[in-house]
Amino acid sequence: MRIAVAAPTGHVGRHLVSILIRAGVRPLVLSRDPAGLASDIRAEVDVAVTDLLDGDAVVEAVSGVDSLYWVDPPPAGDDPLAEYGLAAASAARAVTEGGVGRVVFQSSVGAEKRHGVGEIDGLAATEVALDHAGADVLHLRCGYFFTNLEYQLDAIRAGMLQVLIPVDKPMPWVSPRDIAEVAAGRLLSKEWSGRQVQAVHGPADLTWRQVAGIVSEAIGRPLDVERIPEEDMRSAMRGLGMSAAGVDSLVGMSTGFLDGFEPEQQRSVRSTTPSSLAAWAYGEFRPLLG
Repeated sequence: MRIAVAAPTGHVGRHLVSILIRAGVRPLVLSRDPAGLASDIRAEVDVAVTDLLDGDAVVEAVSGVDSLYWVDPPPAGDDPLAEYGLAAASAARAVTEGGVGRVVFQSSVGAEKRHGVGEIDGLAATEVALDHAGADVLHLRCGYFFTNLEYQLDAIRAGMLQVLIPVDKPMPWVSPRDIAEVAAGRLLSKEWSGRQVQAVHGPADLTWRQVAGIVSEAIGRPLDVERIPEEDMRSAMRGLGMSAAGVDSLVGMSTGFLDGFEPEQQRSVRSTTPSSLAAWAYGEFRPLLG
């Protein structure tokens, strides 16, 4: 079985590659910058230097691959949804032209809405493209990554998180390592086919207020959270030089959940994973604060 992993140095990919190696697989990794691979990992994988937005390069890279773990790369330009459109096309072409028969796609809670959830609309577009490509496909509808807190290091050092959703609204929080374990199991299994969706919701739904308390205890410093008006957040982002489309894409990932949204798949034994936010915050996040 030949397995390829896109974005092998990402929050999920780096764990997934290691799990596959331990399972006896020599994965093919698709990476624009293989220098980001650790030297010990580099010796255990095959590398295809590939820009995931370049459909021709992706098709060439996946020749001979049976199963593919696909991740839409984070947008780097002023039109995020346009970049997601390129990623969706590349993923579909991996199937239709590259011959990949099975894809596990790293999607998100909210993609089932299809529209109105900012950048997550881009993931929804990839889901649709893969649904029509003809392969067996599994969409992993992941909760909010613990590692997203790393983007707010300065705010956490200052003791205050600012968010757009109500601070007492619960949502699923998940460890990227747990996502990797679910993905590895599905990539290695021959017991599924067709189109499937599996939620990956982490151990519990948490509010931002609960998150602040858990992280505060783990890092040993006070941390609070406040909800701020949407226009204040937009103004701050514009002040950083972000494009209008970029602002819309980021803000929408919060405001798109304010209409009474409930995940298509409710929490269950299938969607619940074990790693706690407290353990992650103490073991992985606390050292980042110095």
